[in-house]
Amino acid sequence: MSEASTGRVTRRRVHTRANLLDAAFAVFAAKGFGRVSIEEVCEAAGYSRGAFYSNFASLDELFFALYRQRADLIADQVAGALAREGPDLDVAAAVDRVTEVLLLDLDWLLVKTDFLVHAARVPDVAGTLLAHRARLRRAIADRLARAPGLASATAPLGDPDSAAHAVVAAYDGVTTRLLLDKDVDGARIWLKQLLTALLTDGSGTRDLP
Repeated sequence: MSEASTGRVTRRRVHTRANLLDAAFAVFAAKGFGRVSIEEVCEAAGYSRGAFYSNFASLDELFFALYRQRADLIADQVAGALAREGPDLDVAAAVDRVTEVLLLDLDWLLVKTDFLVHAARVPDVAGTLLAHRARLRRAIADRLARAPGLASATAPLGDPDSAAHAVVAAYDGVTTRLLLDKDVDGARIWLKQLLTALLTDGSGTRDLP
């Protein structure tokens, strides 16, 4: 096979994989993970089972590809929100930017919660999900550690890794409420309150409802 042909195959494979991921996400959000078959994903994407299995071994593997996409997006959002800070960090302003851009997608939260329940019943899947969550925390900790002037903000929590654990826990708590009340604006306000309290002495929350 020529290099040009190989390039076309690679591009087609990337395109097929992306379409399968998009179709699966839509079907998972509509019906719930665990209620969807590989055939339904293939039908939604317009591909055969062969195309599915050439990209993913199972629906679990496909979900983890979706999870990596969202985890990378969240880490990039945190990095972008912190990138503008100089050595004299304005924690309140940084938290403001993080909470404005952070992913609060109800469809993704539904899919992720469905998968969490599935993983809780399958130890191997649970272990893989824990590893992916740890990867997200490490990525956030790395961004926190590299943000100029942020060391003083994470000091009350011990270190950037502990701060990342707290940030993820706050995000998890707020998004659980969001699943029930569907109030995205309220979720951003609560997340801002929690992160400000975690990364400061709490004085930045006085003006918040």
